[in-house]
Amino acid sequence: MRRTRWATGMGAGLLALLAVPAVAMADPATLRMADEGQLPVEVGINSIWVMVAAVLVMFMQAGFAFLEIGFSRGKNAGTIIAKILVNFSIAAICFWAVGFAFAFGDGGSLIGTSGFFLAGDNPTADFPLISLPDGTITVEALFFFQFVFCAVSLAIVWGTTLERVKFGVYVIYAIVFSAIIYPIGAHWIWGGGWVAEQFSVQDFAGSTVVHLIGASGALAVLLLLGARRGKYGNDGKPRAIPGHSMPLFGLGVLILWLGWFGFNPGSTLGALDGRFPEIAAVTNLGAAGGVLAAVAVMWLKVRKIDIGMAGNGAIAGLVAITAPSGYVELWAAPIIGLVAGVVVVFGILAIDKVLDDPVGALSAHGLAGIWGTLACGLFTSDRLAAKNAVGEPGLFYGGGLGQLGNQAVGVIVAFVFVFSASFVTFWLIKKTYGLRVSAEEEEAGLDISEHGMYGYPEQFIPAPELVGYSPANAPVGSATPKATTREVPA
Repeated sequence: MRRTRWATGMGAGLLALLAVPAVAMADPATLRMADEGQLPVEVGINSIWVMVAAVLVMFMQAGFAFLEIGFSRGKNAGTIIAKILVNFSIAAICFWAVGFAFAFGDGGSLIGTSGFFLAGDNPTADFPLISLPDGTITVEALFFFQFVFCAVSLAIVWGTTLERVKFGVYVIYAIVFSAIIYPIGAHWIWGGGWVAEQFSVQDFAGSTVVHLIGASGALAVLLLLGARRGKYGNDGKPRAIPGHSMPLFGLGVLILWLGWFGFNPGSTLGALDGRFPEIAAVTNLGAAGGVLAAVAVMWLKVRKIDIGMAGNGAIAGLVAITAPSGYVELWAAPIIGLVAGVVVVFGILAIDKVLDDPVGALSAHGLAGIWGTLACGLFTSDRLAAKNAVGEPGLFYGGGLGQLGNQAVGVIVAFVFVFSASFVTFWLIKKTYGLRVSAEEEEAGLDISEHGMYGYPEQFIPAPELVGYSPANAPVGSATPKATTREVPA
């Protein structure tokens, strides 16, 4: 097993991440057993749980894919698969090389400076394990769990860019985001950084660190990218551009819901104290509250059960319960979800009047992420505040306004930093490489213009022409069949 030297930095990172009073390092006997491939039982059990949770979070990439495909028009369905695969792969390399070290390595309050490539300066240093009060896990298990969080945050960024962004933009920003922007934001709140040190922000699983950070990047690129052609009429009013498959969208939402049972319960980083089932129940109640509230609000407004809003209600409830999931009692979870369901509906309707956010990412991940983080300052119980040893109980438990103020500071700092860094990055991309495909390419659809093939060939190419079809002879631009341009007026 590889060894690293950065025990001090990882100890500080886990202090903020798990909010525990102390971190004990593995003893020499345990280290020798690890080297021989014979981990103690508690190490194996906890590492298995963390890896299972991480795989569930990884599966959320499929959820994002189906959700975005469902909300896209058929001529842009295929490109999302390539985007998901490339972004996930870039984040894997960058987070392994530098991101994990920047987020959780030693280095002080601004950024970690040790532990690059999961192999410290001295390869013989005795640090292959991290011992926690909840049990012991391997460094590699912690790394993979934190990597899939970074990948989820990156996936959130692109919800506002569907159907008109150049594919190369994904590549450039993914490198910057997973290597620099996300790790610094995570370090400040989860990795022993200055926000954690000075304000004791409660964010158990990432309403701010994962979801608000992703939504902040999404807002930055949207402001520079602009709306899809045909989204706003001459009078400035928004026009509906329906997605091509609500069943795929619904499947995506359910996959994300499933993945959240790794996201929140997995953040215990241990299985032996039995906390993760309680957190799973809290998570589920929050999601349910979000669905019911969103459906009810839309019924009151239009007397219809809106499919898209039902799904976004689920996402908003899950996002909102992410920060408080380890700090609130069961009774508070559906309330937090209900508020998130109301927020996401009104947020989507308001934002749609001025910004073209095809999947509602700014509301479901941004506004709901803000609400979830602030909710800790209201609902964190005295029992769980003491158990986690982070911050104070919420206002409803007699904790006053102090913790609510600290939560607001975390929200503001994360948004300002990520939005500013992302805006500068996307502005530079726009001035050099460019952000947006041409009008002709947008009309043809990104499947054919960026990838040379259709996600649904039989939908756009007459049957006789399908014989011998390949990307090499596929029509592009003005040669694209008219079926690709008829859905939305220019």
